[in-house]
Amino acid sequence: MEQDDKKLFVLDTNVLLHEPLAIYSFKEHDVVVPMTVLEELDQIKDRKRDVSRDARVAIRALEDILGDKTTPEEIVQGVKLPRREDHGDVSGTLAIFPDHQLEQTESTLPLNNNDNRIINTALHLQKLHHPRTVVLVTKDINMRLKAKGAGIILVEDYRTDQLIDDIRFLTKGFHQFSGDFWQRKEHVSTETHGRHTYHTVPVAEVGEENFYSNQYLIDEDSNFCGRVIERDDTNLRLMDLGRDRLLSLDAWGIRPKNIYQGMALQALLDPEIDLVILTGPAGCGKTLLAMAAALELVVERGMYEKVIVTRNTPEIAESIGFLPGTEEEKMAPWLAAITDTLEVLHKNDVNPSGSMNYIMDKANIQFKSINFMRGRSIQNSVVLLDECQNLTASQIKTMITRMGEGTKLICSGNLAQIDTNYLSAVTSGLTYIVERFKDFEGSANVYLNGVVRSRLAEFAEENL
Repeated sequence: MEQDDKKLFVLDTNVLLHEPLAIYSFKEHDVVVPMTVLEELDQIKDRKRDVSRDARVAIRALEDILGDKTTPEEIVQGVKLPRREDHGDVSGTLAIFPDHQLEQTESTLPLNNNDNRIINTALHLQKLHHPRTVVLVTKDINMRLKAKGAGIILVEDYRTDQLIDDIRFLTKGFHQFSGDFWQRKEHVSTETHGRHTYHTVPVAEVGEENFYSNQYLIDEDSNFCGRVIERDDTNLRLMDLGRDRLLSLDAWGIRPKNIYQGMALQALLDPEIDLVILTGPAGCGKTLLAMAAALELVVERGMYEKVIVTRNTPEIAESIGFLPGTEEEKMAPWLAAITDTLEVLHKNDVNPSGSMNYIMDKANIQFKSINFMRGRSIQNSVVLLDECQNLTASQIKTMITRMGEGTKLICSGNLAQIDTNYLSAVTSGLTYIVERFKDFEGSANVYLNGVVRSRLAEFAEENL
């Protein structure tokens, strides 16, 4: 490959914080890390936040490549990236650019902040290496706009971990057929095992849809509702659930208000499903269904020993230490949605506050900060991970790998309410696990279509 064919990628700090090993993701192309990025990583690595770990991993990765035997001249020119087991196609170089030596000219931005220095680095390299392609990679939308305005030809988001291009293509967890599902189904075999009925249908008679494990199937005209159990090249095996049976499910006094809640509750109460992912708009019942199912499984059915509730908040690590009380008491302000849900579940009791305290003790409900989950192994529990849309794929992986034997994990979130700076609906960890786990036989995903909180909330969701 000619040198001019190899692109030069200039990385912003937030790319390395988003994926610490991002330097290995550019295949045969060369990577440049400005000195300003190293300074920002150095400032972040000692903070008492989860992001500081990513900064340290990125720094160690850079140090492993630019080790003791590398001369200053080689570091500026570029050191060949070593091949890794999970990045076998890497053949480019890594260089550190001393951007503090650049001076401001008429064509560059003022050197009054780090973003401008990184943009000026890309401008300098674009001019120096012309006509070679130079690309500035950053997850900061405003920085991308500034860079374009400053004259950088190619500015891109870091999309290596992005599985879909548009949130409209995100798997919903169910497929709705028009008309009656059983029409034109001529070669169906049916068998019964205990309380469950299974149908085997030829794929050719179902359609071209790429069905996957635990996907729900519904239609418009009949009472049909099924769940995909198994699929091969010729046949689709379904568990017959039935709309009426789903709508009559009960968990801690809560019944589904629509078929989508019915599918979600069926997955939540099924002990064979270890991971349930609930997505949908505000007010669709994600937290209420998850909490009701958790109490049903722990208290009524005795299938699990406790309920652990955790969630991510953007500034939790800075704020939690200044709040009084135990970890549970410190977490209470951020987990008010859970306590609100408990109040709803017991609002008709003679003594609601007494019932809540009794259930908190009986179900052994624990509120935990996500910052203290690393390194734990959680056994025989129902874990509720709320507000997942604010987690990166790496953070969600950390949580899922904490789950031990006999534990059910319920992840919920609304992709329209992302609070973190560098995540969007298509790069959120919630989107990532929906796509990654859709073929896993131990997981189910349901998009709760429709707002049931109130007519006010429904109108706001549709019109604002």
